[in-house]
Amino acid sequence: MRDIKNKLTSGKNSTNIQPRKGKSFGYQVLGFGSGGSSFAGIEATGGTITEDGDFKVHTFTGPGTFQITAMGDDTNTVDYMVVAGGGAGGVGSANSYTSGGGGAGGFRFSFPNAIDAGMPVSATSYPVTIGAGGTNPGGDDAQGSPGSPSVFNGITSTAGGGGGSGPNEPGGPGESGFAGGSGGGGGGRIGSGGAGNSPPVSPAQGFAGGPSDMPGGGAPYVGRNAGAGGGGATTVGVTNNQSPNNVGTGGGAGKVLAIAGASPVRTNWAGGGAGSEANGTTNSVPADQGVPYGGGQGEPNNQPSRNGVANTGGGGSGGYPVTLGTGGSGIVVIRYQFK
Repeated sequence: MRDIKNKLTSGKNSTNIQPRKGKSFGYQVLGFGSGGSSFAGIEATGGTITEDGDFKVHTFTGPGTFQITAMGDDTNTVDYMVVAGGGAGGVGSANSYTSGGGGAGGFRFSFPNAIDAGMPVSATSYPVTIGAGGTNPGGDDAQGSPGSPSVFNGITSTAGGGGGSGPNEPGGPGESGFAGGSGGGGGGRIGSGGAGNSPPVSPAQGFAGGPSDMPGGGAPYVGRNAGAGGGGATTVGVTNNQSPNNVGTGGGAGKVLAIAGASPVRTNWAGGGAGSEANGTTNSVPADQGVPYGGGQGEPNNQPSRNGVANTGGGGSGGYPVTLGTGGSGIVVIRYQFK
């Protein structure tokens, strides 16, 4: 679509392009005055609608319909960001076997675009699905629940994978994280991370969860290794091979993408959740994890920051049993030039 690069920015290397509002005609070149035609873009309804200069932005934080009521007089395209719900963290056990963080929801977007590029649309209705975040699976040693996908006009972002749990029996390996848009982190004691970008799309919608590579340490932490972080939109979850082995590792980084005019206003999306620590039965993570990208931080004392941030697709932090984080819900943003 037109001029999307100076309104939708990702990183430091975007180039501004002046908008093209229509063609100028008349007799100015001959010295007899001027004339012309103004640009008319598409008209549409649905979601929360805001304006940013020459652009309209439709933000969906829940299910709805993007309905085009009139076509424009030029190339009719839109740009989009589609983020799925993040996965929940896994659940450890009373024996301090710990769990992995949830993977971020799949992150797909159409940027950068050349002038008059983007997704072609027509005068019809487009259902929009917003994925919910994964919830607490309940019980000891349970893998986290995956999130749900978000969908717009054939673009499906896959749900984030739930985090892995601790071993189901003393001395056994931790459970792996689930695959998804981004994969869940592995549970404590050699649990593997779930695959990301599953099913595969190009460019990738997310990355794998980290594995918990350390076997059980010495007493009193035999077999009680901490969990690994869930994958994020731009990097894998952090591998847990720390010694001493009582510190959970961070979720993978999310995506920095500023869509001017979107509501709510946010520039960071789809961070992975943190793995839980192993320290007796405390199972809390003191460090920033997945911040500021929407993933659960995993702070102690059952803080709300363990949850993935709503409408970012962030993964939740691992924990035990009620201190694990739920996944953040997804979001869909549609943007187009209308004048």
